[in-house]
Amino acid sequence: MQKHKYNYGIIGNCAFSALVDTNANVGFMCWPRFDSSFIFGGLLDEKRGGHFYISPATDHYTSTQQYISNTNILETTFHCEDGKYKVVDFAPRFFQHDRAFKPLMLVRKIVPLEGRPRIKVSCKPVGEYGERIPVPVMGSSHIRYEGLDAQVRLTTNVSLNYILEEEPFALGQTQHCILTWGVPLEAALEATAENFLSQTRKYWTLWVQNTSTENFRQASVIRSALTLKLHQYQDTGAIIAATTTSLPEFPGSTRNWDYRFCWFRDAHYTLKALNDLSHFNILRDYARFIENVVLSEDRRYHPLVPIANHVIPEEKILDLAGYRGEKPVRIGNQAYEHIQNDVYGQVMLTLLPFFTDLRLTGKTGKTLEATAWHCLEMIDATMEEPDNGLWEFRGMSQLHSYTFLFHWAGSHAGKKIAAIIQDKKMDRYASKLLKASINMLEKCYDEERGVYTQAIGNPNLDASLLQLINMGYLNPRSPKARRHMKVLEDELKTSTGLFYRYKHADDFGEPESTFLICAFWYVEALARMGRVKEAISTFDMLVGHGNHLGLFSEDVHEESGSQWGNFPQTYSHVGLINAAFAISRKLDRPIYF
Repeated sequence: MQKHKYNYGIIGNCAFSALVDTNANVGFMCWPRFDSSFIFGGLLDEKRGGHFYISPATDHYTSTQQYISNTNILETTFHCEDGKYKVVDFAPRFFQHDRAFKPLMLVRKIVPLEGRPRIKVSCKPVGEYGERIPVPVMGSSHIRYEGLDAQVRLTTNVSLNYILEEEPFALGQTQHCILTWGVPLEAALEATAENFLSQTRKYWTLWVQNTSTENFRQASVIRSALTLKLHQYQDTGAIIAATTTSLPEFPGSTRNWDYRFCWFRDAHYTLKALNDLSHFNILRDYARFIENVVLSEDRRYHPLVPIANHVIPEEKILDLAGYRGEKPVRIGNQAYEHIQNDVYGQVMLTLLPFFTDLRLTGKTGKTLEATAWHCLEMIDATMEEPDNGLWEFRGMSQLHSYTFLFHWAGSHAGKKIAAIIQDKKMDRYASKLLKASINMLEKCYDEERGVYTQAIGNPNLDASLLQLINMGYLNPRSPKARRHMKVLEDELKTSTGLFYRYKHADDFGEPESTFLICAFWYVEALARMGRVKEAISTFDMLVGHGNHLGLFSEDVHEESGSQWGNFPQTYSHVGLINAAFAISRKLDRPIYF
């Protein structure tokens, strides 16, 4: 199988994001929110998905793509027979009047570099996942696309006729295209575009300067941090799992899911990484999001929630061709209906810094205390309840080790919170739950094999069991941890260091691709166990599975090294950051092998 990687970069501003390929075509972009219909969705259907490309008029060209250093501003450079030019793409983001300015606006700057290259510009947005085709109406210096849910307008100094007719023209000077949703651009085109570019560049550069990183593989950590930031929906504080929907885990697998929602689990890991990087405001925004979710739900939390109105669309299949013909194309996610009881421990750990971190304390109030109490009560209520687990098995409920691990971690967090707020009742309650969760976890231990298994009474293994080491349930230097690790390596690790999340069959058969987050968990565990040389070599191998911009998907095929699954995947970038930090902490002091 030929090696496959996603040839896309991501841009965004915490209100929306877009994927731009190496041909300067916007392959996927949803407006007005991450979970809205795509306005450009050629990634999922080249005929019905619409497009917005700025391409050479000839078929004979090469292109390269890179980010402006330490920003989310993307440059695609074309080398053509008749010249050279670049397209600069970004979504404006900066502070204005002490508020984050993040309009629903895509800015594209076209810059001639050599010669007189002939190019074509075409903009054809769609609505309702390709069901609605707007009517383009030409104004004096813009094109309105009528028939969508809000006004979509392209303001540009490129000839409108050339755009509407897809007519080639010679690029003799810098040109600008600004596409807007709802509120059109009423200011000067060139001056506005250049001002927004300058301010957006300053914003991202300063954001990176305020990012606390170690020296180990700093470039990869910075790119991952910038990518994670783009998955925040700042209006409500939600964090989405990935930009896309229905990119298959492997060809023919039908494991095509919609990840444009907020999973408590994914958000917990993302926020931990960003908090370690000293971006506390994201955690504050997310705490506000959790508060509103809690107020709108009953006692039980859903494992994932929508980013805004808390009513998730029913999972359904769309009549679209699919990425590379891979069907189905799904929107919505049936996992919303699952029982996944690890969520309560994850919420507890997410809230913990508000009580323990001196940089955040004083921001708690009674609401977060009430949420902490509620999570402890739900840990108690679900301690012996089977659930679908973190891998979201659709046809199976078990008493999962991973769920008990987060019951244990959530109970520990409860004791820490109780000590801070001096609540003896909470401390006693959390202590009781701590003992109960340990008791349940130990029922998952296979004494003969020396390993914790996926669930009570189930001999299967999965990579989430690495977290017993990373989260400190097992002492990383203990013989028990070493034996546990050895069994997981023998069962789930590939010869190159990639990791399967599990090998056994599930609702869709046996997995055919490895899971990147699991491989990064493995690196983290290696570092914690003192196997630092192995951790570094495996880390560097995994970094090689990123695309040309250092962006990671969810899955990697063992034999071909191909990227698959939704993209970019926050889980994978979080795993990279946490693994890098684990290695850095070992490199800060003498290492004994």
